[in-house]
Amino acid sequence: MQIAIIGAGNIGGALGAKWAAAGHRVLFGVRDPESPKARASLTAAGPSASVTSIGEALRKAEVVLLSLPGIAVAAFTGEHGPALEGKLVIDATNQFGQPVMNAIATIQAAAPSARIVRAFNSLGWENFAEPTLNGEQVDLLYCAQAGEAQAVAERLIAD
Repeated sequence: MQIAIIGAGNIGGALGAKWAAAGHRVLFGVRDPESPKARASLTAAGPSASVTSIGEALRKAEVVLLSLPGIAVAAFTGEHGPALEGKLVIDATNQFGQPVMNAIATIQAAAPSARIVRAFNSLGWENFAEPTLNGEQVDLLYCAQAGEAQAVAERLIAD
């Protein structure tokens, strides 16, 4: 799959490295492709990953992971909402201190045809980098509509 990861911090970087190792093409969409975080995520993800502008990453993606601060989602969707139309969008954000922790309504308002999955938001990035407990792979909590969105979410969680 062609996956755009919006944000190259700990969560985006850890998942990008895992997904690239599983054979997915990862595009880190960031404001500054030369930033140290972007470069570190690219190095960890290896040759099947690249760093580019947010707009370019969204144009090329089948799946979009939002791994940016929850407080930034409204501004992001205000600028890039149309680019999310028809795509599977994984909301890994948390809006701490707000009445609703997820950004589902914000994403849906900006991109009504986006298929939204809620995943990778309830555990720390360390759990994504090493998803085992006593040598056994652990399951991750997620929420998705039955059908294609659920199947893609399960595949990416396993990867």
